[in-house]
Amino acid sequence: MYQENRQRLLQDLAEMKAVGIFYAGSLKTRNADCEYRFRPASDFWYLTGFDEPEAVLVLLPDGDERAVLFLSELNPSEEIWTGKRLGTAAAPDSLGVDVAYPIEELWTRMPELLTGHTRVVCTTGEDEQRDLHLLQVAEDLRRKVRGGVVAPMEWLDPGPYLHELRLKKSAGEVDAMRHAAGITTEAHLAAMAAAAPGVNEAEIDALIDYEFRRRGSSGQAYNNIVAGGANACTLHYIENNDKLKDGDLLLIDAGCEWEYYASDVTRTFPVSGTFSDEQRAVYELVLRSQKAGIAQAVPGNSFYSVHEVTLKVLVEGMIELGWLKGTLAENLKSEEYKRFFMHKTGHWLGLDVHDCGTYFIDGESRLLEPGMVTTVEPGLYVAANEETVEARWRGIGIRIEDDILVTADGNENLTAAIPKEVDEVEAACRGTVLQQAN
Repeated sequence: MYQENRQRLLQDLAEMKAVGIFYAGSLKTRNADCEYRFRPASDFWYLTGFDEPEAVLVLLPDGDERAVLFLSELNPSEEIWTGKRLGTAAAPDSLGVDVAYPIEELWTRMPELLTGHTRVVCTTGEDEQRDLHLLQVAEDLRRKVRGGVVAPMEWLDPGPYLHELRLKKSAGEVDAMRHAAGITTEAHLAAMAAAAPGVNEAEIDALIDYEFRRRGSSGQAYNNIVAGGANACTLHYIENNDKLKDGDLLLIDAGCEWEYYASDVTRTFPVSGTFSDEQRAVYELVLRSQKAGIAQAVPGNSFYSVHEVTLKVLVEGMIELGWLKGTLAENLKSEEYKRFFMHKTGHWLGLDVHDCGTYFIDGESRLLEPGMVTTVEPGLYVAANEETVEARWRGIGIRIEDDILVTADGNENLTAAIPKEVDEVEAACRGTVLQQAN
């Protein structure tokens, strides 16, 4: 899969007469001499399937050596502390690259690799020293142009090239995302069964991580949101350290990675196992809007139209509930609804939870195509101090989110197995599953 990804990008590089440079990233200090668990840069992983730090891939559009990898060489004394490395000798056969060199040779070999190319596709602005090294190599080559040397004159962001490839998922990528969705399903089911009055959000947070890791995932695709009661009205609540209360809802926004491909799911359910009348009314409105949005997420419709459809359902419902005054058109124009629904309905999903790819082309919302994966995640949030509505609605925060693969004939909900119908959710809170959601 990674070799195929490289070949597609190499075709673009050949047309531009450009060389591509992609960095795996470095270990980052957490505190003192402790480091965060390493996670490779998504662009680098997409092109290599290699997850060691301090590695660099250089793609050349012509010649016998088109995929050149720089990586850490084998060092038995260091490996005692940090674990086994792949090494340069094994890299070509293992990763399908043409040649591999020690990372220490990167900048001495870079002039030869850049010579003959007028354009360089790479990400800049993330590492000042790295950028300075690259600019110095280019400047040294430019001093030789009167001798016939062709040197880089233009620096291009990977976005219009690599990121457009990443936007449309291959069969292998979809398989990875299905696997991530399957693990995430088990984690949400476990959380629904374990939540109860008196349980701390932190316990549910830990349970979700446990389910992710014990099933082979590398862990969270993003910080888990485990928000009981009014905490759910803080959209990116990650403190996850309050006791759950009888009668409250629990909003969980959590998804794992599988081979660094993300899942992103939100479910909201009653801590006590049964929705109150008010909670159920709001929940069913959000669910109705989400189903309308999912139905809209098919080839030929615009990305933004998914939001427009869900928004109309939500606003009509808020008018019926008495939260908003006036007509649908008046509220859409005034945006009074933003007191209760202040975010958009979805985003691209892939190697990053907010994945790459443009949302607009020439000022117009781009059309959905097979292979794209988007979330559909409407919500309603009534702050505890929201005095424009009756007290019975205050402190209710609900979001429902699924991962939707656009297919040739419609779409596939990758996370459909996680309960979201009211009776299914209440059953899951009792530790049983009535049926798989559609």
